[in-house]
Amino acid sequence: MSMPTLSPGRLTALGRCELTLLVRNRAALSVALLMPALMVFVLRSTLSGDTAAAVAEATLTGGIGMVLMLVVYMNLVSAFVARREELVLKRLRTGEANDLEILAGTALPAAVLAVGQITVLAVAGAAALDVRMPANPLLLAAAVLAGVVLLAGMAAVTSSFTRNVESAGLTTLPLFLLTVLGSGLFVPADSLPGVLASVSELLPLSGVMALVRAGWSGGAEAYDLLGAALNTLAWVMITVFAVQKWFRWEPRR
Repeated sequence: MSMPTLSPGRLTALGRCELTLLVRNRAALSVALLMPALMVFVLRSTLSGDTAAAVAEATLTGGIGMVLMLVVYMNLVSAFVARREELVLKRLRTGEANDLEILAGTALPAAVLAVGQITVLAVAGAAALDVRMPANPLLLAAAVLAGVVLLAGMAAVTSSFTRNVESAGLTTLPLFLLTVLGSGLFVPADSLPGVLASVSELLPLSGVMALVRAGWSGGAEAYDLLGAALNTLAWVMITVFAVQKWFRWEPRR
């Protein structure tokens, strides 16, 4: 069986339609666009002392994880559920677009918005908080893109178990809490006690966050980078399998 391909023309058209729907939700869009500036402002007003730079750097890398969770994962769960319940996904499957193009086109605006926010957060945050720029921008960019792909897939999986848009807040909560508390968004996983640290390193976004911190701070050992990359790759493969097996293209009956 041949692998599905992506047509730039169809992908752009699907992404444009999804962007139109996203722009119509003015409240959500305003919060999303203002989030990086708000995070920088709050952080700047609370930091002081000799450790301010280190804390600011850690918080900026954690902010990248928060953008990925809120803009990609939580936003896309609602989007996939809404398009499914409105029969948009079912109608799209009767056209020329293949399944991968439909999913990627739906995720495209959220992915672009998240990358834009992270860019603003990194540049403006580093300037406003007097924090050094990322030591390895290419590694940081690769980590962000891997996070976008992984969380877009996990959003598709979560939507399969979400009955309607209103319940998306509940179905996304477990992964959100696990990620914030255990994947090292603001506190490195290795600072947790014993078994908790070992378990936390296996969570879906732990590898991505380890790569994000390495890309910003530099100096990571090759062994640690390999472990983080393998963790991310394993979760991407698990997610792809789960999407193929459980993703719902039509409303529940």
